[in-house]
Amino acid sequence: MSADHKNDEGLHGVMAEFGDEAALIAGIEQAKRDGFTDMEAYTPVPSHDVIHALGVKNRFSMVVFCGGLAGACSGFLLQYVVSVLVYPVNIGGRPYNSWPAFIVIVFECTILFAALSAVIGMLFLNGLPQPYHPVFNVPQFLRASQDRFFLVVHATDPKFDPRSTMERLQASAPLSVAEVAN
Repeated sequence: MSADHKNDEGLHGVMAEFGDEAALIAGIEQAKRDGFTDMEAYTPVPSHDVIHALGVKNRFSMVVFCGGLAGACSGFLLQYVVSVLVYPVNIGGRPYNSWPAFIVIVFECTILFAALSAVIGMLFLNGLPQPYHPVFNVPQFLRASQDRFFLVVHATDPKFDPRSTMERLQASAPLSVAEVAN
């Protein structure tokens, strides 16, 4: 099936509903064995086991680290440029680049940039703000924040075919399977 044909159908993917976390993880593993790679899970509570089963890589810590590193470098560079290059003042024979005096500002800039990158990174990595998502079109999804677990195989998956994907997800014994319209 070509990518153009997928877009003509207006499908976001196929969703399977499960009653508990263990069934969802079994469904994810079955979908992986069937060759699906572009999947997403929705759970009422955070679950490290589901994240591990999906194989999601957490890039958030790297975003915060890079933000903190950029803050430390910019704080030091700001003080270095001002104290050494722009306005050098010799006080008591100390060197212009007196790094111990720079530590407080470097620390504060590290914290500021790391916090800002954490907020911006969280919004970006979570795809927020997103007031509408195609999974909201499926009536069963109302229980996603209460007691149901959902697995969506996206239409962008190379192995995606609406009929065969529904049949393969049915093999993992979900409570229901539905197409997700865009």
